Amino acid sequence: MCFSKRFQAFRRIQATLHPVLSGDGRTYSVADESKQADVGARYAQALFELAKGQGDVAAVEADLKSLKSMRAESADLRTLIGSPTFDSEQKAKGLAAVAEAAAFAPTTRKFLGLVAANRRAGALPAMIAAFERLAAEDRGAVSAEVTTAMPLSAAQARALAAALRTALGKDPEIETRVDAAILGGIKVRVGSRLYDASLKSRLDSLKFALKRA
Repeated sequence: MCFSKRFQAFRRIQATLHPVLSGDGRTYSVADESKQADVGARYAQALFELAKGQGDVAAVEADLKSLKSMRAESADLRTLIGSPTFDSEQKAKGLAAVAEAAAFAPTTRKFLGLVAANRRAGALPAMIAAFERLAAEDRGAVSAEVTTAMPLSAAQARALAAALRTALGKDPEIETRVDAAILGGIKVRVGSRLYDASLKSRLDSLKFALKRA
């Protein structure tokens, strides 16, 4: 099933998620991002090895990319995944509904069920990012997440890809997103490394320096 059809199917299960999300609806920030990253790396490695052995890497990667896009578009799904208000059974029910509507592969469905049962749903974004890196490396490429304050033009995207190819020595698989909060500039995340040239980061550095003065 192509992504557009998957996403349309996901839209139809919003009514399924709403009854699950009957709590306060708040989302909670992760206090220890490094811990989430470690958890994500472990689960992603296990999933990748299983998918590799079954010849399902491409299918699982497509499922996880779809889930990531769905999470970005749906406040309900972000709340379900990230809020500790909902127990593992509620999260498993919601994720199973998403997986069924989007026709995810059996391996992906089982993985999501395991993640929910183990109370690790909050680390799903880190798991997805880590899996994408593993899949890219397996193809001889490297994944990069690029955040800009405004959408890149086609020429800018090509120039960025060329610069990353030169810097990394591999063909980059670039995922772009827009975040006006970075106040201009660009952020590029490759694996665990973040290259930040945003105005906000420079202002933050200046404020830190002034506080120490």
